Formats: sequence, structure tokens, C-alpha cells
Amino acid sequence: MSSEPLNLPQGWEARWDAQSSAYIYIDQSTGQAQWELPTQPSYPTSHHSTSSSAPAPAPAPAPVSRPGRRHYPTAQIQQMYAGGGYDQPPPVQPLAPGYGDQTHVAPQFFTPGMADVQQAQIPQGQFQQPAYGQQPAYPQEKGVDQMTNQFQNMQMGYRAGATYGDQKQLHSIQTVNLIGMQPDVRGLDSPPPAALLAPNAAVTQSPHIQPDPSYQRCTLAAMPTTQSLLNKSKLPLALVLAPYRSVREVDDDMPVPVVEDSVIARCRRCRAYINPFVTFIEGGNRWKCCMCGLSNEVPQLFDWDQRENKPADRWGRKELNHAVVEYIAPTEYMVRPPQPPVYAFVIDVSQSAVQSGMVATAARTILENLDNLPNADKRTKIAIIAVSTSLHFMSLPPGSTEASMLVVSDLTDVFLPKPVDLLVNLTESRPAIETLLGRLSDMFQEPQVGNALGSALQAAHQLIGKIGGKIIALTSCLPSLGEGALKARDDPKLLGTSKESSLLNAASSWYKTFAIECSKQQVAVDMFLFSASYTDVATLSCLPRYTAGQTYLYPGFNASRSEDAIKFATEFGRVLSMPIGLEAVIRVRATRGIRLAAFHGNFFIRSTDLLALPVVPMDQNYVIELQLEDDVKATTVVIQTAVLHTTCFGERRIRVITQAMPTTDSIAEMYGSADQIAIASYLVSKSVEKSMTSSLDDARNLIINKLSDMLTVFKNQVTSSAGASAQLAVPDNLKLLPLLMCGLVKHVGLREGVSIPPDLRSYAQALLTTLPCQSLIPYIHPIFYSLHNMSPDAGTVGPDGHMVLPPALNLTSERLERHGLFFIEDGQNMFLWVGHEAVPRLIQDVFDLPSYAELTGGKYTLPVLDNPFNQRVNNIVAKTRELRRGVYRQHLYVVKSDAEPALRSWALSCLIEDRMDKMGSYAQFLTQVKNKVSRV
Repeated sequence: MSSEPLNLPQGWEARWDAQSSAYIYIDQSTGQAQWELPTQPSYPTSHHSTSSSAPAPAPAPAPVSRPGRRHYPTAQIQQMYAGGGYDQPPPVQPLAPGYGDQTHVAPQFFTPGMADVQQAQIPQGQFQQPAYGQQPAYPQEKGVDQMTNQFQNMQMGYRAGATYGDQKQLHSIQTVNLIGMQPDVRGLDSPPPAALLAPNAAVTQSPHIQPDPSYQRCTLAAMPTTQSLLNKSKLPLALVLAPYRSVREVDDDMPVPVVEDSVIARCRRCRAYINPFVTFIEGGNRWKCCMCGLSNEVPQLFDWDQRENKPADRWGRKELNHAVVEYIAPTEYMVRPPQPPVYAFVIDVSQSAVQSGMVATAARTILENLDNLPNADKRTKIAIIAVSTSLHFMSLPPGSTEASMLVVSDLTDVFLPKPVDLLVNLTESRPAIETLLGRLSDMFQEPQVGNALGSALQAAHQLIGKIGGKIIALTSCLPSLGEGALKARDDPKLLGTSKESSLLNAASSWYKTFAIECSKQQVAVDMFLFSASYTDVATLSCLPRYTAGQTYLYPGFNASRSEDAIKFATEFGRVLSMPIGLEAVIRVRATRGIRLAAFHGNFFIRSTDLLALPVVPMDQNYVIELQLEDDVKATTVVIQTAVLHTTCFGERRIRVITQAMPTTDSIAEMYGSADQIAIASYLVSKSVEKSMTSSLDDARNLIINKLSDMLTVFKNQVTSSAGASAQLAVPDNLKLLPLLMCGLVKHVGLREGVSIPPDLRSYAQALLTTLPCQSLIPYIHPIFYSLHNMSPDAGTVGPDGHMVLPPALNLTSERLERHGLFFIEDGQNMFLWVGHEAVPRLIQDVFDLPSYAELTGGKYTLPVLDNPFNQRVNNIVAKTRELRRGVYRQHLYVVKSDAEPALRSWALSCLIEDRMDKMGSYAQFLTQVKNKVSRV
């Protein structure tokens, strides 16, 4: 028996709780129990002088009952230890409490035949946020005994998976009861269930034969053998991929291996690329395709090192050891010589654009990033068109230091005013470009009200259409003249009604038609929208949607606010310096019997299975639904994505991503292999699509119905507990999917309400359908940290060289404290929540202000002060920005708990486990789902 903590107060007894790996302290006089002994917190709750001397410690308070805390009778706890069969506790020191009493309820595991375990009234663990200088102690989840035997008795074991002798390895299924359970949000960072392949499934033992989930992941890690089995399971089958994602040192990312010898082995029948899952036959002279089974010859140079001019080790080839590889394509993969990077800037110079500072900021950002534009081979071309009530073409003669402007006022029959010097080589015309950008804003000081954006886009298309490239349009008002003119249609009477979905669809077909023409000519469009009023994002976002571009929105932009200028300049600069892929196509191939059914993302579908992307931007997500048109006979299936593209450095390349998974005829194994993050990404795309084709109500109902259908099948087919139940059973690997769906239903893109402007909702939906999983998950389930009592290593670099972040909290206002400092972030915005009883010392340390009353809420830039706490808070903000993939830079807002009702409500809307307007809490959401499950 390990020793108890020393120095217990008189009248207190300590007992070890193995479930939470901590001591419970029992007041022998009252019989009440709690998880910490009372101590003095880091920042006191009472106001005191801001002098440098530490405050005198207050006497330890007696334990009191507070809302949200539970105390358990001594007899009940003694009964738990007497009958629980817990091991002897290891010697540990008790944790000192920090600010706030925060309840953590351990998951309840439920399996058939274990009703006696469920009926046992075992008190659930509690923990407090650790004090300054302490590490958090989380209760450890305790599995259910006899789990394996129960599953085997239900004939769920050893029916699918990887073969080991005469048995097959299965995913271990632990069933969780969500009712009454507080979700452990740390699980959102967990890897997906692994594909349990046979040991001989791959030709090499490389650890990289499966792609990192950030490149490609499937909703199921075990493929059903028939469509009827898939339909019966109610699980979605879809591929989620970001094939051209960024590679960052912060994540210890590995660059994609490049095969440089131009030896590309492909199947003669299905055209699949050789990969780690093929089979070599006939003494290694031929290889058998893992998709269609055809025997192919091994290329003569496959085993030859052309650089060293000597035999090479076949088993060391990159395509046999890596799931993600890139080939340098030979000339037969080129329809024409590689195109150069081409950028055509269409800049709104109307009165609102000039007065807001958008024109000056955009011109300065382009000027500062001329050296960052992809231009390694000195072939990059650039064009600049200014637009207001007329089109202003900029003539940039090579070798000249001066630019000239040509004005075209005909907006219906757009033409180019001269055949040369409008689209110029960046290197050759650099002096003229720099001169123009330096005075662009000053050239349009006369008020011009109106914007002929559509006509300017046509002119840019004429300029670069024969080559291809990217049009970057920046506009601060609604297009009102010329082609594609629009009218304001943001009728407040439609908000919250079934007709609101009409505001999420394009008002004019012109933009979709123009976008398709651009796609045919390998032209992509990025839209940067700045406006204090209605901009019709739903219509203008059609251009990026069908041309593989992206939409960026800056509502109420004003460059006089440094936060606005820095955000736009940072994101715009990242877009300009992004190493894009050009004139690309994406094709997905799979084992015979698997068919591509539907596609979601920004691209144009050129044929039934070919996605056309004039530009492949970094960190953009795509979802592809799969169907089984024939029964799958193979024991292993392979799905391969190929991206043929031209790099911005002039090379034609093929990026190949190969993923393998076993087949199964067991619904239980399908549920055990399900990936909750991939399923969430799939349901996001389906719900956004539903909101545009039907209504927002139908989109929210689709989410709830899909979730209920899955849990119904799991309850009836896997746990074999049909009928009404007080529990909501879900496999452990999907236990956070309902929480993500609750966040999606409450997201601004789908949320019920009459106060969400159509522009904000349309922009949110554009982000939902394009963000990669690493950015999508925090967008629908924000992160939430307590800063005022974080451990002393939080915000510092740990022993592994990575920044230590505070433990994530559950998204509920119960965590907020009147004297605390909290951090909320959703990938697009950050909030620092400051309690109205925050002590002057805390305000001084973080904001360099004497008191809470002096603090102003709203967009904020944290000062950098010479004290450790301020530096750690700044480090957490910077690290969080660094962790998100993509070009976005989050605004930071300071939210005072007793002021700015609109800002306060916005920040609180991130706490998705609470009630929100007409929408219930997470517990009520689960009850709604449970009622649907029980009625079936």
C-alpha cells in the first residue's frame, strides 16, 4: 500500500481513486468528499495593489458546496473501494487546486450483458483546473472487463481484418454511453483507426506505406464487401483529401519524395501507378496490379540508377516505400510546354475602395511580395487592371521606368486597348511595375461611385486566356455596372424562413458561366471582398468554386485600423507567394467494384471521374463519395489519387497518393474502423450542399438524421440492444462525432436565427467546404484554454522542442470565471475573454493597463511586455496561429465579460455545449438524437 499524502489537515482522510489516478479527500466530520485540499490560487479573486511584492496568503477556506461541484458520502466511496477491485495506488503527490471548480465526468462504457456494471452507483471523478505551476490530472478511462469474450460470443470477432494464421485482426470496440458523459475534447487530436492490413500486404516494411491523414483519409478503415452491407450500416463511404497540402517544419512534416528518373510504372489496363501494395511475380520481371490484377512488365530502368550509371536496389525505390510520391513527368504527359505562372490583378478603385485604404494596402503588399512571387525561371507574367465606372489598363513597357494608363469606357463589348505591354514579364518590366504600385492609390482620388467588376474580369480573361493562370480580383462594393451587374437582395424578411436558402445561391448565372469558360482556359479566380455593406458573396464565390480558387472576406475593412491592414496584407502576401500547381487534373482510381459517386470542393468536373483545377492551391480540401457497384472479392482494396500538374517552377509532375485497407463483411468491424474526423468532413459538405438545394432546416435535419441512423444501426446490430433505452451507445472511436455535429448545427454557416447576414453565412459555407481537416475541426469545434491558472510550462518550449499549450477545456460557459482570463479560437478568429473581477495585477501583466476599467474591448494587438506571463500568452497566440494550415491570420478580439453585448454574444457562440438562442445545449442535442434512436 502506497503512503498517503503528508501534512493532511486535522479531520481529513485521503483515499486513492484508481479511476482518476488521484486522491479523494474526505472530511470525517461531515462525510463529504472532494478532490483537492483548498489552497491559495495563482491570481487572487479580490482586488489588491499592483505592487511587485506577492500578496499575503489568505487562510485556507473550509470546504463549501458550490454550483457544479458534487460531494459524495463517505460510505459510498468506501463501498466503491471495497468492491471495485482496484489496484494499489502508486505513490503520488496531491495536486494543489487552481482557480475554478471544473467537473470532469469519466466516460461510461456500456456493452451488452453489463447492466450490473451500469447499475453500480460509482461516483464520477472530478478535477479542478490545475493551479499555476501544476500539471492537469485527468481521470483515466477504464475499460469493461470481458469485452473480448462478449464480442466473440456475439460472433463479432475474427470475421474481417488482416489475416494472422487462420485468424483476422479486428479493431477493438469499446462502447460508450454518451448520456451524462462530459466529452473529452482531447480526443479530437487522436489519429484515425488504422487499416489492419496483413503483414505481407506491402512489398516493403516501410513505415510510410500509408498516407498521413492530412493528405488523404477514408471514412472507413475497413471496406465493406457489398453495397447492401454499406447501406445496412448507414455509415458514409467517402474519401477526404488535401493532396497539395503545405509542408511545415512546425509539424515535423516530411517533404514529398520525388522520383526524378522519369521511370513511371503504370498498369496497362487500369492505369494505376506502381505502389507498395503490388505483387512482383515471375522472378521479379513482372508486377501484378493491386487494383485490377493485370500482370505488367517491370520497366527496364526500374532497377537502374541513371545518375550513378549502375544497378540500383529495387526495394529502395521511393514509390515502393512511400504512400505519397511525386514523379517528374516526361514529355508524353504534356499537351503543351509548361506554362509560366501568370497573375492578373483586377483592383476596384471606386470611392469606397480608395477611402477604406484597400487600394493602398493591396498595392503595397504586391510591391513588397514581388520577390516572393514564384519566378525561379524568370518567366512569371503580370497584368494590372483597375476598375470603377471604367476599365483602366496599365501599360508596363519592358525596360521602362514609367507606366501609362489606358481607359476603356465601353463595358458591354470589352476589348484590349493595345496588343502588347498589358501582360508583361515580371523581371523585364520590374521598374515600371514598381513605379505604378507606388502611386496606384494616388491616381484615383476623384470620387467614382460604381464598379464594373464583371467587365474587368472579361478583360483579364482575354489577357491571359491563351496561357492560363490566376485572376486575383479585389473589390469593395457590389458590381453595379456592365457584365454581371448585381443588385442588393439581402432582404431581412427572408432571414430565418424557408426562402433564406435563395440568398445562399447565385443571383445571376453569368458568374457560373464565366467561371466554366475560365476553367476551360486554365484560368482560376481568387476573390478578395471588402465591404461594410452587402457584397453578395453567394454570387461572387461562384468564380472560385468552379475554377479551384478561394474566396476571402474582410467585412468592414478599414486600413486605418492596424489589425485590419495586417490581416489582409498577411493573407494576401501568402496567396501571392504560394507555390501553386497549374493546369491540373485529379483522378481517383480504386480496386475493381468501387466507383466514384459524387464530388465536393472547388473544381470543375470535366468528365465522370476527372476533376479540372486550373490552379491547385495549398491546403484546400476535397471530398469524394464512393459506391460499390460490384461485390468486392479482394481481401485488400487500394484507392489511389493522382494529381497531374505543372509546378510554378516549370516542371510537369504527378503527385500520387495510395491508400490500402482490408475488406470486411462485418458491420461491427466497419464501426470499429470508422474515422470520426473524415465522417464529420463528409457531413459538412453534404449539409452545405443541402442548404443550397433545399433549406437550412433540411440541412440541420440531415445532420441529425444521418447521426441518428448510424447510432441506431450500432445499437441494434452491434450492441444487440434493440428497443427503448436510457443510454446512447456509440463506439469509442466515434464518441466525439455527436459533439462535432452539435457544433456544425450551431455553426454560423447553418445556424438557426434571423440575425446572420447572408454574406457571413455564404462565406462560412465557402470555408466549410474548402478547409482541410486540421483547420475544419477547430472551425466547428473551437479550442478553449484557461490562461490565468495555466501550468508554468504552458507557453514555453518543452523538452521536445515544441511549444507547450494549456489543456483544452470543454466548450461551456460553466468553465468561465469572473476573475479569469480565457482564450477561444476557431481558426478564423481569436477571443481573449476577461472576467470583470480580474485583478489589476493580471490586467497589468497582460495588457499593460492599471485596471479592468481601463481595458477596451474589440480588435486588439497584445503588447509585448517584459514579464513571463505576458510572453507566455503572446507565445500561445502566436503558436495557435502557426498551427493552422492555410493562409488565414486570425483577428484577436478582447471580450470584456460585462460589456459589448454583440461581441460578447459572438464569443459565447463558440461555446457550443451551451444553449444558443433557440438551439439547445449539447445534452439536449444528445437527447434529441437518443429519442430518434429509441423510436426506431
